Amino acid sequence: MSLRDLAARAQASPGFISQLERGLTSASVGMLRRIAGALGLTVAELFSEDDSTAHRVVRRAERPELPAGPGTRKHLVSQRPLQNLEVYSGEFDPGASTGDEPYTHGDAQEILLVLRGTALLWIGPPGAAAAHRLEAGDSAEYRTATPHRLENDGDGPLEVVWMISPPTPS
Repeated sequence: MSLRDLAARAQASPGFISQLERGLTSASVGMLRRIAGALGLTVAELFSEDDSTAHRVVRRAERPELPAGPGTRKHLVSQRPLQNLEVYSGEFDPGASTGDEPYTHGDAQEILLVLRGTALLWIGPPGAAAAHRLEAGDSAEYRTATPHRLENDGDGPLEVVWMISPPTPS
């Protein structure tokens, strides 16, 4: 992430971020929270000298679960601090979806991989979205700034993986 990108995401000036990085100024707790959020970190992680990003193993049962709609479970596979890639797994009961409306998040490259089941993926603005039926092993690639929506279109469970690079802001 460039200094200008970080400044924009943290709602700060590039000059302030540059001075902070070089130790020429200090930041308020509020500013540290915004910087940490822009980097996908907690404030505590900003000050941690632990290099736990070199090698990590996360068991399926230990993945953090994220809020999701009815009949949907979404877990973070990649662990914080996010570096260059974020990965999520998703499980959808029959008929469950990411919501009634297409959504966007940031402007990154996203790959959706269907592991099990049948998905219906809409890509594009409401009323003009292209529908794609995806089976196990199929994938789709699109920008996260493009409206998209996913639904379990099968009779059984749907299991997918989303891979996003660079990580999108929360």
